[in-house]
Amino acid sequence: MQPSKLNRHYKKYSSGFKDWNQLTHCEDYLLFPDNIGAYLSIDELSLSKGELYTFVTNKNGRAKQGTLVAVIKGTLSKDIITTLMKLCEHKRLQVKEVTLDMAKNMEAAVKQVFTNATLVTDRFHVIKLAMEALQHIRINLRWKELDKENAAIKKAKEQQIKYEPVMLENGETPKQLLARCKYILAKKQNDWTENQIQRATLLFKYFPELETAYHQTLAFRNIYENQQKASAKTAFEQWIQKVQEQALKEFYTVANTVKYNLDNILNFFNNRNTNANAESFNAKIKLFRANLRGVTDTKFFLFRLHKLFA
Repeated sequence: MQPSKLNRHYKKYSSGFKDWNQLTHCEDYLLFPDNIGAYLSIDELSLSKGELYTFVTNKNGRAKQGTLVAVIKGTLSKDIITTLMKLCEHKRLQVKEVTLDMAKNMEAAVKQVFTNATLVTDRFHVIKLAMEALQHIRINLRWKELDKENAAIKKAKEQQIKYEPVMLENGETPKQLLARCKYILAKKQNDWTENQIQRATLLFKYFPELETAYHQTLAFRNIYENQQKASAKTAFEQWIQKVQEQALKEFYTVANTVKYNLDNILNFFNNRNTNANAESFNAKIKLFRANLRGVTDTKFFLFRLHKLFA
């Protein structure tokens, strides 16, 4: 039997799709009250053609059956609240902790729906901000080097002489060095290879501001090694102060974001829960979507997700 015929037969006759009790509203929302637990995650994911859906998952489900609590079309706070309020109050009051990113719409929805829950800002998203600030500095420096090189080439043409690029000790030009150090800056010094150590030494020699930013990022990441909430709070406050003292403008946004979300960020140190389970769940959905070569029927795709994860 051809795969397409087998798929149609499964959909029409053996899957139970036509008799699914959530078929009429599945494109707008799905709810699975029995899967709710004390520790939840909330995140968004694009299913098809950039159409975002909000997924609420149970951490104890470990991205397997019993994981899916709710699926809501869109990311609007009012839509999330309206849907999750359909869960009985007894179930909603059982939730002790919800892990999420720094999206204010998610935060507002969780506060209103799960009134007993502590909100935890995901560690990965916080660290990602600092890493992006570091890479922003690197990219800006590379653009400056490109401008310098273009100006030098133009001058050489005007003088009718051959342009000779500036070569560093390792045989790379400054712009090449900045382009090739992207992944070096994303790693800790202990994880560098010998070649990466040599390249980093040159990088910090010619671009000292990048060294300052790199160590500032390392210090930020190391805050999460604290075991106590109080010591982590002190470390965050000291880090913010140091950013201001060193006038690292690219880190101002990170510092302000941490400052205004500090309570939720510090809640990580209560149980050290992250949104890793939600990211793992998202990865499984993406793989499933890829295996199907895209989503052609959203309703049936959601039905199959319900079969797999609810």
